[in-house]
Amino acid sequence: MQRTFLLGLIPLVCLPQITTAAETYPTRPIRLLVGFTPGGAADVSARVITRKMSESLGVNIVVENRAGAGGNIAAEIVAKGNPDGYTLYWSSVGPLTVSPALGIKLPYDPLTDFAAISLGVQSCNVLSVRPNFPANTVPELIALAKAKPGQLNYSTQGIASTGHLSGELLRSLTGIDIVQVAYKGGAESLAALLSGEVEMGWLSGPSLRSLGTGRVKTIAITCVRRDTTLKEIPTFAESGVPNFEATFWYGLLAPARTPPTVIMKLNGAMKAALTDPTVIQQLEAQGQIAASTSPEGFAKIISNDLAKWKKVFGAK
Repeated sequence: MQRTFLLGLIPLVCLPQITTAAETYPTRPIRLLVGFTPGGAADVSARVITRKMSESLGVNIVVENRAGAGGNIAAEIVAKGNPDGYTLYWSSVGPLTVSPALGIKLPYDPLTDFAAISLGVQSCNVLSVRPNFPANTVPELIALAKAKPGQLNYSTQGIASTGHLSGELLRSLTGIDIVQVAYKGGAESLAALLSGEVEMGWLSGPSLRSLGTGRVKTIAITCVRRDTTLKEIPTFAESGVPNFEATFWYGLLAPARTPPTVIMKLNGAMKAALTDPTVIQQLEAQGQIAASTSPEGFAKIISNDLAKWKKVFGAK
């Protein structure tokens, strides 16, 4: 009888300890997994933002690069991690929305195995062509592509890259037949466009600005609004494709079942970092726009993007 009584007290004894741990969080360094190699857009944005977050949280956030499978390896580690707020994930669009839309069998569920904390940054691509390309606008490009089905090629940074997604969305919404040529990264993709191996390519803002004038001709930008640093480039919506929006992002997540108090503390630190002028400036230099959200807002973005890319790629 006494043993049974004592066992019954265990949950009551542990509950205050769990609550206290969540309220005093964090008390030790936080591990942040990035699913890509050092020096890339994912890695740089993660380090810029978490450096500022560390200051407000009072502990170090240690970035760990676990590249492979387009970010899916890092996603799996976090999905199966301890939901205590000390293992976090800096995710791109790919592992949570594109991989499942492509029908890739994943060892995690993108909607149920993670707790969204906040969106971090957004970025756009610019559809660019060679200077002698006969089309100057989106309607002219669509007309040309329909006159030459399967004959126009566009370079991308690889399968499931932002360039691939942008091209597939354009194909889906306009019915044109353009062909992806996938390269091993942005440098090779850009070189193919400049050398004339392909007619079109999808460039980031910094890549475009680094080229200077005259080396490529720009057609439209993929975001729903014009880029403040590339104001002269129209959006696809302005150019006659009203439902076109390919805004790419990175955001912060934790394992599912992470205490809400921990999620909200991280969200607050993220929001503070993303309103810091120095952080904003450093991100803009990478072609990224600081964009914090509530946890619910970020979860909705993930869900909506998953539905969008499933429709584009014909996944169920």
